[in-house]
Amino acid sequence: MILSVVIPTFRRPASFLRAARSVAGQIGITHFEIVAIDNSPEGSALGVFKQFAEETAIPFRWTHEPKPGVARARNAALKLATGKLVAWLDDDEEAPPHWLAALIAVRQQTGAQSVFGPVRARAQSDDDHMSFYETLYSRQGPALSGASPRAYGIGNSLQPRAMFEEEAPFDVRANQTGGEDDKLFASWAEAGASFAWAADAWVIEHLGPERTRFAHGLKRAFAYGQGPCELAWAAHNHAALLRHMAIGAAQAVTYAAASAIVIAGSTPRALMLLDRAARGAGKVFWFMEQRFYGEALARQPA
Repeated sequence: MILSVVIPTFRRPASFLRAARSVAGQIGITHFEIVAIDNSPEGSALGVFKQFAEETAIPFRWTHEPKPGVARARNAALKLATGKLVAWLDDDEEAPPHWLAALIAVRQQTGAQSVFGPVRARAQSDDDHMSFYETLYSRQGPALSGASPRAYGIGNSLQPRAMFEEEAPFDVRANQTGGEDDKLFASWAEAGASFAWAADAWVIEHLGPERTRFAHGLKRAFAYGQGPCELAWAAHNHAALLRHMAIGAAQAVTYAAASAIVIAGSTPRALMLLDRAARGAGKVFWFMEQRFYGEALARQPA
């Protein structure tokens, strides 16, 4: 098998089906499989797994990992994947027909081990605030494809299966917080791994109503801000940690004050400023754990 496309899912059966069907519609590449992991305790996607298996001619492998945890789900998926390459798609993402071919083409052109593509977030509402959430959850990068000095998130990415050689490559301590991919990619960077950006390999990320709430958006922004400090702490780079914290403090004060000034006349603009203030605060309070996955998510109603 040349390639495995992995789609972990948690309580989004309809969204998973949309993601899987978009992968089944890929053109310009043959001999790939789809691997799915249902990480909800109740197995909410098992029915659509069976449905998809009946409707597709593409090899489809799946299992149920009932103990919630984002790292645990990814590790379980890797045990099923048989491809020499592994591409990752989140269960709320939808890939255009050229997606896989675009990722592979950049990998061949650059020789990079890990390739990442853009994510275009799409909200379900026409509310004035939706542009804020679409910007918050989108992933943007260079306009042109090529070698990249950095890694991005694992959703919409491609790597050799051999790079996940450990028994559990994704750190299970990140099961509830996320960031398991950042930690892994940081370790790869230290070992000299190469990265690339595939500007044409974009996917659409569909935002559910739970992600377009103001409190959730700011919590996400806070967690995004924590990322650089968490990585600096893990690398014992105290100078970088202090630098990030100082920058974050300045951002938090400056942008919070600016948002207070404009909030009366331009709420969308104020939200963008609050987003930057929250990211700055995340750098300062990087040690305050934010839980989005695993047991924290499972405790919410199914």
